[in-house]
Amino acid sequence: MKQALIDIGSNSVRLTVYDIRNSRFKILFREKHMAGLAGYVSRKKLQPQGIECAVDALLDFRRTLTTLRINQVAVFATASLRNVSNTKEAVERIEAVTGFNVEVISGEEEARLGYAGAMQELLITDGAFIDIGGASTEVVLFKKGKAEEAASFGVGSLSLYRRCVKKIMPGKAGMSRIETILGEEIDQKHMIRQEKRTPIIGVGGTARAVLKISKKYFGLQENSVSVTAAQVRELLEVLSRGDRKAIDLILRNDADRIHTIVPGMMILVHIMDYLESEELIVSRYGVREGYLCQRILTNDISTRRIAN
Repeated sequence: MKQALIDIGSNSVRLTVYDIRNSRFKILFREKHMAGLAGYVSRKKLQPQGIECAVDALLDFRRTLTTLRINQVAVFATASLRNVSNTKEAVERIEAVTGFNVEVISGEEEARLGYAGAMQELLITDGAFIDIGGASTEVVLFKKGKAEEAASFGVGSLSLYRRCVKKIMPGKAGMSRIETILGEEIDQKHMIRQEKRTPIIGVGGTARAVLKISKKYFGLQENSVSVTAAQVRELLEVLSRGDRKAIDLILRNDADRIHTIVPGMMILVHIMDYLESEELIVSRYGVREGYLCQRILTNDISTRRIAN
């Protein structure tokens, strides 16, 4: 069976198509639109232009799926629609135009699904999980192979960029503003226990970018999936200088994240320090694979078929 998943995120809208056989899956292909929906939020409301960006991305994916005759499709949204005041209006507009059902998942559920997805390829029983999105960050503490705590923080790479950065790169003043917000959202609220947890399992665009850029900067092996905490901190220091070397390093390895990589890495480093994590391990899988395994393969959701 071919199953498509569309994830409406705050930074990107992503399509993943899976081949499912005997309750096991294989990724056939991925596509994405860097819609930047968090950039269309004003006074906590997703503006009409942002809603139409989501609509356009889904219609484009719909054409692709129709051409490939893939009918089984599930669509879900995270902080992109969850953290705005006009969620109902946005969902109704998207559903009316695209013909897809859109499920908006909670922050804690996103965290637990992301953790479940990452564990599909990793045999790690103790540590922490982090998914840094465009408008939120999900963290799970796990022990003996089971999630103990899950939390969703209202800070993401794109939302921090919009709130704190005046140009492309943050600069000292922008980084200071980001650190203040991270302290307020993470340290002061104590939504997760502050205790040593290592390694930290990272998914999402920021984690992938950190690994990709680290391979080039530190000369890591191409098949490497881990970076030490010291290397992450050093890389953040290099990139946050905002000089030609830093900009070239980003542009040559992950140009789409030129404006969000430093805010995203600051979230990562802050939580790694908070949990005293010594290593970042990047998983290929995340919330989409968790959704696939725990919601679709268990028949816990009704997927909308594309009309022929």
